[in-house]
Amino acid sequence: MLNIVLFGPPGAGKGTQSEKLIQKYGIEHISTGDLFRKHLGEGTELGKLAKKYMDEGNLVPDKVVIGMVDDRINSSKDPKGFIFDGFPRTVAQAKALDELLNAKGIGISGMISLEVPEDELRKRIKERGKTSGRTDDQDDKKVDNRIKVYKEETMPVAKYYEEQGKLSKIHGVGSIDEIFASICKVVDQY
Repeated sequence: MLNIVLFGPPGAGKGTQSEKLIQKYGIEHISTGDLFRKHLGEGTELGKLAKKYMDEGNLVPDKVVIGMVDDRINSSKDPKGFIFDGFPRTVAQAKALDELLNAKGIGISGMISLEVPEDELRKRIKERGKTSGRTDDQDDKKVDNRIKVYKEETMPVAKYYEEQGKLSKIHGVGSIDEIFASICKVVDQY
């Protein structure tokens, strides 16, 4: 089973590259952002709670996120694997994900980290905000906080997977297809 953690800061291109990986490898997409938007759209209590944290530019508590991921995995019928997009975001989440997958007799094949300079990230996020309807993409203060949170709380996750020999860094600037070709070279070795 092919299980990939697609990693990188906000605006690195995780969503774009996830779509291409799903098409090529037939794996299922697990995006905490999508899970949150589903709950927000349905107005669930979990959605309301997640919205409060997201609106402040902060991370949703691990227990809530892991529960949503477990439900998503359990709802899949004969999956070829999963791509985790924007998750795990903390070392605690990475450890919890490993425990969850190990209990199911599977594991993470590898982490692919999209490396993008900060000035490029800001430019991409602003552009995305013009078409996505995400107000947090247009607010400089919230964008700054999201990048700060990524550096302080999320970047250590890469070290966690590096220590397991599962980290591959990909230069995330260039054409979408060039970046995808670099990712595929890594995935094909799993």
